[in-house]
Amino acid sequence: MTAALDAIHNFLPCRTPERWIENALANQELMLIDHAHCEKKAASTALSLMYRYVDNVDLLNKMSRLAREELRHFEQVLAIMKKRGVAYDHLTPARYAAGLRKEVRSEDPGRLVDVLIVGAIIEARSCERFAALAPHLDDKLAEFYNSLLKSEARHYQDYLTLAEQAAGASIDERVATFLALEQRLIETPDVEFRFHSGPVMA
Repeated sequence: MTAALDAIHNFLPCRTPERWIENALANQELMLIDHAHCEKKAASTALSLMYRYVDNVDLLNKMSRLAREELRHFEQVLAIMKKRGVAYDHLTPARYAAGLRKEVRSEDPGRLVDVLIVGAIIEARSCERFAALAPHLDDKLAEFYNSLLKSEARHYQDYLTLAEQAAGASIDERVATFLALEQRLIETPDVEFRFHSGPVMA
């Protein structure tokens, strides 16, 4: 797992700010609720890609597997929340995913390439944050977050591979565009804590 995490650290433009880790530790119930929402949204994204691109067999297979895994993670987070007496409730979404998607092109094949790059970045950041949080959490939650690293790292690679296939050419320039945007979203202070928020300074 060390090699996969090293690859993700090399891919992402920055590490999670220490202030965000402090925010997460001070808001663990909120972190779990939003984590559950993130897993559900990840499954929904995979399913929507399967409906839109029905002739892409590689995408169909990878997204089918990814959706099943994300829904399993959703169930696992809900189980942890139930044991801890944390109610699953609606939350306003972080600006993160919407901020990344603002740069997505409107026409295919560019749209598909960009959506897949965004998926790769979100999965990579999730993996990086699980690893950053785990040493500070109680044993049960740390074990769970560490258990997610392998699948999240694979999801990031799957998304990038599919993006390269869809482009049929180098995607380095588009990846760089989205990573620069991602760094701003991760490092700029946010008004409310979420799993993919920037640091909340107040």
